Amino acid sequence: MRAGLLLSLAWADYRGEARLSLCAIFALAAVITPLLVLFGLKYGLVGTLTERLERAPSVREIIPVGGARYRAGEIAALAARADVAFAVPRTRQIAASADLSGGGETVLSVEMIPSAAGDPLLAGLPQPDRPTRVVLSHGAAEKLGAQPGERIVARIGRRMDGQAQSQRLELEVLAVLPQERFARDALFAPLALLEAAEDYRDGRAVPAYGWPGKAGGAPRERIYPGFRLYARDLDAVEGLRRHFVASGVEVATQAEAIAQVRSLSRNLGLVFWIVAALAIGGAFAAIAASSLASVERKRRALAVLRLLGFPTAALVGFVMLLALFSALFGLLLAGLLYAAAAGALNHLFDNQSGEFVCRLLPIHFLAALLATLLCSVLAAASGGWRAARIEAAEGLRDV
Repeated sequence: MRAGLLLSLAWADYRGEARLSLCAIFALAAVITPLLVLFGLKYGLVGTLTERLERAPSVREIIPVGGARYRAGEIAALAARADVAFAVPRTRQIAASADLSGGGETVLSVEMIPSAAGDPLLAGLPQPDRPTRVVLSHGAAEKLGAQPGERIVARIGRRMDGQAQSQRLELEVLAVLPQERFARDALFAPLALLEAAEDYRDGRAVPAYGWPGKAGGAPRERIYPGFRLYARDLDAVEGLRRHFVASGVEVATQAEAIAQVRSLSRNLGLVFWIVAALAIGGAFAAIAASSLASVERKRRALAVLRLLGFPTAALVGFVMLLALFSALFGLLLAGLLYAAAAGALNHLFDNQSGEFVCRLLPIHFLAALLATLLCSVLAAASGGWRAARIEAAEGLRDV
């Protein structure tokens, strides 16, 4: 009952000084709103850039530069690493091409890229599980007029004994890769098709397709000049780069672009905390001064409450309740102003669906609420300490 009475008295007093209360609310909102917008920009901008990088598999690709020699077991060992999401051998670039033709007269030369289950570029698309099933890049499909489910013909040529020779192979188009994932003209196929094309161009026979050539002789271990490899996540790219450099393998990565986003996050975080520290310090001083002034204005009323039997804790709580009222209403106003500012910023920079330049999660608002209440209570403690020193005798003259 005493707690309810104290709350009702504090609320009545807060409403009684409506103009001063509004000033306190506006002052707090003026401090909190820029902090919410600044943190929203930090979280939204960095989050959007990071999501863009994560959505683009090419950012996680590790590309070996220069000639090298890899055995299948070595590439399998790379694929088994915890920081590697996908790895598959590549055949020689000069042998990994084919001339495609569809229903029309167009003949398109494309590069053949090895693929397998788990290929990040083909995420969400049917995987080519047989050498005669392929995925076309958007550019290649558009030029050929090919659609998923249709059949195209691949011609693989070679020059042997001074004569031009070629073999034709009918392929089924499983899917078409979106333009943003891969811009060049290409087909994605199982490694077996690329190995067959390489063997044929080297003059060897390919019994699986009935392609003539020199007999292969005793089985030999195939050597690959490169691989397709994708890191597990953005953080793994730099670690893999260092691993290959230490192994004497020169690689090309997007580590610099990833580092720029990480640096932007750190720099924005530093700016936010500097501004936040200055703003919170100013707000703390303002709330403390307001609480002290409030106690001085209400000194006689507080003395009467003490005379009526309210303990010291009740007087301190009375002062802190006034500060909490301002904190809650100030945060509510700041939240509304933030919502308007964030909506305007997101509309101004809206270029891709589902992306936000300024964004806060519910957990961020909860953290802002707790921080605001804590700061207000601590700042109001100075006024509470002054109220605790008021003696009941000071209220006798007003009784």
